[in-house]
Amino acid sequence: MVAKSAQYRVSGLILPVYLPSLLFTAGEMALIPTIPAMAESMGAGIALAGIIAGLLMAGTVAGDLPAARLVHSLGERQSMIVAALVGAIGILTAASSSSLLQLAAGIFILGAAAAVFGLARHSYLTAVVPLSHRGRALSILGGIFRAGGMLGPLIGAAAISIWSLSAVFWVGVVLCALAALLLGLSPDDRLETAGEGKFTMFQTVRDNRKGLATLGVASALLAAARAARTVGLPLWALHIGLDPAQTSLVLGIAGAVDVALFYTSGQIIDRFGRRWVAIPTTAGLGLTMLLFVLATDANTFLALALLMSLANGLGSGIIMLIGADLAPPKKRSEFLAAFRLIVDLASAAAPITISAITAVSSLSLGLGTIGLAAIWGTALFYRHLPRPSQRNSA
Repeated sequence: MVAKSAQYRVSGLILPVYLPSLLFTAGEMALIPTIPAMAESMGAGIALAGIIAGLLMAGTVAGDLPAARLVHSLGERQSMIVAALVGAIGILTAASSSSLLQLAAGIFILGAAAAVFGLARHSYLTAVVPLSHRGRALSILGGIFRAGGMLGPLIGAAAISIWSLSAVFWVGVVLCALAALLLGLSPDDRLETAGEGKFTMFQTVRDNRKGLATLGVASALLAAARAARTVGLPLWALHIGLDPAQTSLVLGIAGAVDVALFYTSGQIIDRFGRRWVAIPTTAGLGLTMLLFVLATDANTFLALALLMSLANGLGSGIIMLIGADLAPPKKRSEFLAAFRLIVDLASAAAPITISAITAVSSLSLGLGTIGLAAIWGTALFYRHLPRPSQRNSA
């Protein structure tokens, strides 16, 4: 049940949502830099190591729709606990692997668990946060993702330096288990409510097909641009001959800018409306994708990375927010599962698209293609996102 706006405090989400999310995200992100190295140490070549690393996203995509049934049956809180425990089991499977197949299975399981955890958390925030506070609540969650993405690899690097490569996986197990423990210690009756009525995934998609085909597609194109940014910046640094230390420094500075903007994003959204964030973020990422060709040295590369971070940081939580706004109250888990599937598929497709175009043409064309897609997404947001006056009268 949504709380009244005057009584609501976003700080009430710290224990039931934000801290468990930080732990789970940090546990997942700690593994990402080490999965290829772990696979290589077990005899995989570079191509196979890349495929195994990609199973994390594959597991997430595969888990999006089944996650809806689990959340519908168990409710948000129990689903998040189950997902955190299953994630720990997946990492444990990978940590104790004696074969590449077992390692791959563990990574896939973690990805599927992340789909359940993400959907349950998204559904919960959609249900309980009033519209007046939704922008701040979800932008903070977006900031939590970014913080987890920074903390996880740092903790992993410390574990490797103190112990060994496999220690990173045990760190992930502990962090996911702690997330489950925190959820278990945070009683909140609103988290116990399972979905209402019969589970009707396909009927829900049919009933809401217009929103999915317009704002859902626009959100997917924004997600693709974000994924292309993550892959494109290090690839372009390599392309122009920057050494790993320079690349890491630039990406670290850009990442700090990204994280710093998350709360500002929520304030803008709740005060001025979704359009003031969704449109500039998508347009900014699209245009900067087209400017990669101008980054020919460390200084211009830093300028480009900072511009991309400004655009991306401004949009903290906006994709989740649009999904929350579109979700029908009684079928939110089913709708959000379909919405997240579209977004996750686009995120997974972007690096593949860049690689394919680069193989037959050039990296700049591959990145530019994603940039043009983001411009299309901007047009969809401009056409279909309601203005504040329309939202208030709805």
